[in-house]
Formats: sequence, structure tokens, C-alpha cells
Amino acid sequence: MQYLIMKYLITAGVVVLVSEFAKRSDKLGGLVAALPMVTVLTLIWLYVENQPSSKIANHAYYTFWYVLPTLPMFLLFPYLLPKIGFVYTLISCVLFTLLIFWLFAKVIKPFGVDLL
Repeated sequence: MQYLIMKYLITAGVVVLVSEFAKRSDKLGGLVAALPMVTVLTLIWLYVENQPSSKIANHAYYTFWYVLPTLPMFLLFPYLLPKIGFVYTLISCVLFTLLIFWLFAKVIKPFGVDLL
């Protein structure tokens, strides 16, 4: 149980750290948020929990493919925010990302990458 609590605290600490950087500097916050910290932490936790190398490698592999269709959202968000407000922008971006992800998965499936 202590291990699980420590795991949550460290992981939550990273999110808090990113938000604190973002408060002080848009550029620094963006840079730190762009680092794949969640993925790196996940890979570390999988390793520490003695998961097989194949599981850890698959996680990194699929993370790459799942990140690509999320990138357009980061351009759409600042465009929509001043026009429709935070809540509608967030909802729109989530729906847009789901659509882009679905289309992306369909496009790359013939190349042997099965995301769905």
C-alpha cells in the first residue's frame, strides 16, 4: 500500500510541477509539458513492477502512434479558446481528437499498425 501511495504522489507531483511552471512562463510550461514525462514515469513504473520487456516496449511503441493524432488539438485549442470559451473549446478539442484518432487509425491500419 505504501508503494502505491508513493507512486501516486510522485506521479501527481509531476503534474503539479508542470502546472507551476506554466503559471510562471508559457514557454517553459509548454516545454516541460511537451516532455514525455507521463510516459517516462509509466515506463519506470512498469520496469519497477517487473513487467516483461515486451510489455514495456509495446507501451512505448503504441504511445508513439497514439500521440501523433493528438497533435492537431494543440493548434485548434488556442484558435477556439477566445471564440467559444474554455469548456466548449475543451469539449470540441476532445471530440476533434477522437475523430482524428479514428481516421488516423483507419489510414495506418493497412501498414500493419492496429490501434483499434
